[in-house]
Amino acid sequence: MLDRLAGNAALKAELAAALRAGRLPHAVLLVGEPGCGAGFAARCLAADYLYPAGGPHAEAVLRQEDAECLVLRGEGASGQIPVKRVREMREAIQHSALSTDAAGRVLFIYGAQNLNGSSANAMLKIIEEPPEGVLFLLTAASAATVLPTIRSRCAAYTVAPVPAAECAALLRDRGLPAPQAEELAFVYEGHIGTALRVFGDKDARAALDKARELCGFAASNDTYRALALLTKYERDREGLTALLWQLDQLCSAVLRRPDYGGACGGLRPAQAADILRAVAETRRHVTANGNLRLTVALLAAQIA
Repeated sequence: MLDRLAGNAALKAELAAALRAGRLPHAVLLVGEPGCGAGFAARCLAADYLYPAGGPHAEAVLRQEDAECLVLRGEGASGQIPVKRVREMREAIQHSALSTDAAGRVLFIYGAQNLNGSSANAMLKIIEEPPEGVLFLLTAASAATVLPTIRSRCAAYTVAPVPAAECAALLRDRGLPAPQAEELAFVYEGHIGTALRVFGDKDARAALDKARELCGFAASNDTYRALALLTKYERDREGLTALLWQLDQLCSAVLRRPDYGGACGGLRPAQAADILRAVAETRRHVTANGNLRLTVALLAAQIA
């Protein structure tokens, strides 16, 4: 299944060789920016580890439906992985029987940076003395954000975005029209997971469309229409956060390739740089739970 991971030829070859030789470390940390496929890479590796011959069970792993795969991820407003859930997984690993079809069992820890002190200590107890046949697969956006006690027990590998041209080809294979595939591959810099999410998620597409519209208002110095658009986010902190992220992507794209400003209402690189600074300031206010009405009014004034 590793061959389904886009790009990353060296990574796939190294992991496949380790699997064939039976020397895959029992704890693997896959590091990659959001949207570049670290989670998918973890599932591909799990499928090849549990079901070397492939088949329906391996496909179920990719769909996150296989019974031999246990999952930990952040929960609640804090996004942290609670120690209670780690202890539940430890019990499940140590006291449940393995399927006769699988070569072992896998515990996924998506977003390992969300292990706090207590949950990391509980996790260490099973990583340091792992039950027979258990593979721990951790993902993180950056190895530096994972607690050293966890990071030092794992073999770390990097999952990289693919070149834009390859990303566009993969998106076309998934059914995206060629012009849209090429644009998304460029804007999201080869992060195929992000491009697919934006294409397939109506809320993400809406955020991109609103960000593009806002760039046009900034290009024409239309403060009134910018404020009218942003006023809709006065009570929607999550929506505003998504909009800010998309503004970052579009303005960065204009700075990388100034002619792309034509697709953003005529936005010029100097204006894109101003928006990026305004977005960074706005994000600080949002993170600090600042007054959203004042925050969006200030953003409108700054970018237009």
